[in-house]
Amino acid sequence: QVQLVESGGGLVQAGGSLRLSCAASGLIFSRYAMGWFRQAPGKEREFVARITTNSIRTDYTDSVKGRFTISRDNAKNTVYLQMNSLKPEDTAVYYCAADQDAYRFGYRSPSVYDYWGQGTQVTVSS
Repeated sequence: QVQLVESGGGLVQAGGSLRLSCAASGLIFSRYAMGWFRQAPGKEREFVARITTNSIRTDYTDSVKGRFTISRDNAKNTVYLQMNSLKPEDTAVYYCAADQDAYRFGYRSPSVYDYWGQGTQVTVSS
């Protein structure tokens, strides 16, 4: 079966960095666009970043532009989220997700993604 397993979360001070990884199995990874989402307590799950199958296109929510970078290694079936200059408001559970429609519009909605990981906690202290 399809599995997405996130890792790399933790506790970091404001201004610090973390690198999240999401290892995929059970699917042809190179055929899926990949996204990162996050969910803070009491809030809805929100879009963070997305990368196309061949890494040509990326997209970010405004609040992380210039600080976060999404990348992927299709040979390793892994997608990454490099997070720099972290802020307390970045605190959330971070999820990776796979979308088999690589050319979809409306990809910022969580509902269009086919598979999800279990999430990894990121906590940024002030």
